[in-house]
Amino acid sequence: MRRRTAPRRSPKVQPLGPVQTYQVDSLTHEAKGVARFSGKVTFIDGALPGETVEAQVVKAGRRFDEANLTRILQSSPHRISPACVHFAKCGGCSFQHLAAEQQLETKKQWLKGQLRNVADNAELELLSDAPFAYRRRARISIQSQKEGFQMGFRGKASKNIIQIDQCLVLTQPLQLVYAALKKSLENNALTIKIGHIELLEDTQGSSVLFRLTAPIAESLQAEWQAWAKDHDVVLYWQQPTESKASVAPTSLRRYELDGLTFQYHPQDFIQVNQTLNQQMVAQAMDWLAPNDEDVILDLFCGVGNFSLPLAKRAKQVLGIEVQESMVEAGRKNAQLNQLDKVAFLAADLTQPVSAGLSKMGVTKVLLDPPRTGALEFLDSIIKIKPEQILYVSCNASTLARDAEYLVAKGYQVSRVSLMDMFPQTSHVEAMMLLQKRSKLKGK
Repeated sequence: MRRRTAPRRSPKVQPLGPVQTYQVDSLTHEAKGVARFSGKVTFIDGALPGETVEAQVVKAGRRFDEANLTRILQSSPHRISPACVHFAKCGGCSFQHLAAEQQLETKKQWLKGQLRNVADNAELELLSDAPFAYRRRARISIQSQKEGFQMGFRGKASKNIIQIDQCLVLTQPLQLVYAALKKSLENNALTIKIGHIELLEDTQGSSVLFRLTAPIAESLQAEWQAWAKDHDVVLYWQQPTESKASVAPTSLRRYELDGLTFQYHPQDFIQVNQTLNQQMVAQAMDWLAPNDEDVILDLFCGVGNFSLPLAKRAKQVLGIEVQESMVEAGRKNAQLNQLDKVAFLAADLTQPVSAGLSKMGVTKVLLDPPRTGALEFLDSIIKIKPEQILYVSCNASTLARDAEYLVAKGYQVSRVSLMDMFPQTSHVEAMMLLQKRSKLKGK
């Protein structure tokens, strides 16, 4: 007999609270204003520190409330008019109402706060560049229903698609591609067969990838191939049955860095901010100072963004990445650039290090983990006993956690850098250099 499943209950909609006056003290890591009313913390989307605002609670909790900004009574001197007309609704940017200089200052304070237990006295260095037109990769949402055609990004705290006419953080070539694409897709038969679209720009120019949800006729595909040729765009198709688009070796993408050429699949991870990536790699080479006596381990190496520049300078480099396809790309990139001092290995970096790795005589380690950090692999790094560890992070909280562990195991933070990889957003990227204490004492 089949068991009956109880019908799902719709979440209870909370009644809106009254409009209250708040004094905003600070910002959260999600760029929401922090205020208190009758001793209770309230997070107000769109409010800035130093402002007096009116806001209405939309979600009440035991520990804190969430409110929507309704009126600014006293504005912050750092508040500016957002450059993008979609800012109020689009979930892509969270900081366009805050002056660029203050965005950086806010991120500095966030990073210092996270690292206060390991780098309280360290001078925070800075990498930054243009506040707009920096993003060379983007994933575009699309929808075609009775309500009409929608193309853009997800809304703030919403799954709804916000119709975007122009995205100012995209590189100038991608802004042109986006506009042409949006115009051509409206009322086109392809629209209902697309799950999402990926835009990309690199040394080879611009490309568009269509993630299909259903097969399409050859005539329709030919129509769009002609469109791509007319707009000087390379077109890729990911079929409904594919987890990754099938791309011929001759159609792989390329970017240039440190006098090297990197080939990669259009859906492989690369840093979206080209200029900051160049600055970041240059800073990594400066801080680690690899020489012909160094054996360097590059963890979470991707297609070799750090491995290959290190291999130009070090005695030996081993790049480790969990995805076999990216490891293979790293190997081919080493061959392409005629670098024979680097090898790539596919391995699960949540597992203990192999005995062979321990015997390599590793002197330095570079790691660039995902947001979850690298806690599972830190014991393996400690067993290798490198003189220096360079940690590149996209999540300050896991960086702080991992750094505290390394400090407790005999390392000391010597340099820290904030890298403003994503202007107009609240994302914080950081680079930290840790030195073995015994090495410091020996100097």
